[in-house]
Amino acid sequence: MSTDYQQARVALGARLRELRFTCPGGRLTGRQLAQRLGWPGSKVSKLENGRQTATPEDLRAWADATDQPDVYPELAGRLAGFESHIRSWRRALANGFKPLHESLTAEIDRTSDIWIWEESVIPGLLQTSEYARHVIGRYAELLGVTSDIETAVRSRVRRQEWLYRPGRKVHVLMWEAALRSLISPPSVLAAQLDRLEGVLGMDTVELGVIPFTASVKIVPANGFWVLDDRLVVAEDWHAELWLDDADNVALYAKVWRTLNESAVYGAAAHNVINAARRALNQG
Repeated sequence: MSTDYQQARVALGARLRELRFTCPGGRLTGRQLAQRLGWPGSKVSKLENGRQTATPEDLRAWADATDQPDVYPELAGRLAGFESHIRSWRRALANGFKPLHESLTAEIDRTSDIWIWEESVIPGLLQTSEYARHVIGRYAELLGVTSDIETAVRSRVRRQEWLYRPGRKVHVLMWEAALRSLISPPSVLAAQLDRLEGVLGMDTVELGVIPFTASVKIVPANGFWVLDDRLVVAEDWHAELWLDDADNVALYAKVWRTLNESAVYGAAAHNVINAARRALNQG
């Protein structure tokens, strides 16, 4: 977990402890507050010490139980402030894929240039609908979200309209593993690779591939997107990170440029894609 995120969580915990101490009816012990809330005492302790992230419902209950309901908007604002940077998949997908996709689409719509690095999957802006269905389905199975998959697929495909707008440019960088990972059946991956070859000539797409045989200066891991040098969106197993501070944006841009030194473009990229395509036919 990032230091900034943890510091914000500790600060929220300190504010919760302050509310418990300043309860209008008299200071409450942690055990007394837990009894009012119907929680185990350990939850009160974890929230106050920044070892657990509160939900909006937790914060509202805390404000009410300490007889200070008017403070809830402040608490909710604190939570929104640091969760806007690290979005737990569990929380983000509580209402299905649609809100999650809509928030990213809104950011992409106001972006002119995107730099993408993916180490093991074709980027969403270049995915076929069938490939997207398998990728989203795999994540849905892992996270226990079984509904709304078709809505997510349609949203991802519609997002690709961005590629056909004037003044837009996506700089895509992939490791060769992304061309070969069988996250979908071979026939679906074959169609996806055909799609990649089709976008190689587009004015709005710059596509580079790092072959397995290339020498690399850093480990080719941790996929991310950089939007207009103002926002980084990166994914981990537990959460999606939105980073908008200048230092982190600059760091991810440097990572992209460093990886790009090992990439091939044009005819050489076409050859790497073709090799992956032929390997499917031989399988």
